[in-house]
Amino acid sequence: EENMTVTEDFSRVENTYQMEAEVRIIFSDFGKMQNVCNLLIEKLGTSVTINPPHFYHTPEAIDSLRRQVCVTAVGNTRRKAQEVCQLFGQALGKPLLIKEEETKEWGGHIDSHLSLSADSQTLQERIQIATAYASCRVFAVFEIKGKENRRSKLP
Repeated sequence: EENMTVTEDFSRVENTYQMEAEVRIIFSDFGKMQNVCNLLIEKLGTSVTINPPHFYHTPEAIDSLRRQVCVTAVGNTRRKAQEVCQLFGQALGKPLLIKEEETKEWGGHIDSHLSLSADSQTLQERIQIATAYASCRVFAVFEIKGKENRRSKLP
């Protein structure tokens, strides 16, 4: 209910009353939005008009994307360092230093200077324009341990 607003307008036309309602819903799941739209069209037919969706990212979603990208970059760096250590018969230890060097973000908004109006864009174009991308470059220093002699010592 917190993601939905309803505006109702009652009017009298000759001897009948007419009600128009506008329902605005914020969805965080694209599939649910499609299901609700399909259900409304199925049940209400031509009496319902569904406007094209407006896509945007909340500040929390963008913040989460930034964190995910950084954590993934650190994980990738650790895996690569582990592979290098294995090549030289060493073992990768704990991280000594991890530094985020560069973060880039692009997309994620609808450019108001587009020559096409939002109504003339296909759904796929609207999704593509609103998709947010991010990349992160990290610098990491790991402890390197020599592999221990694993032969059993006989008494």
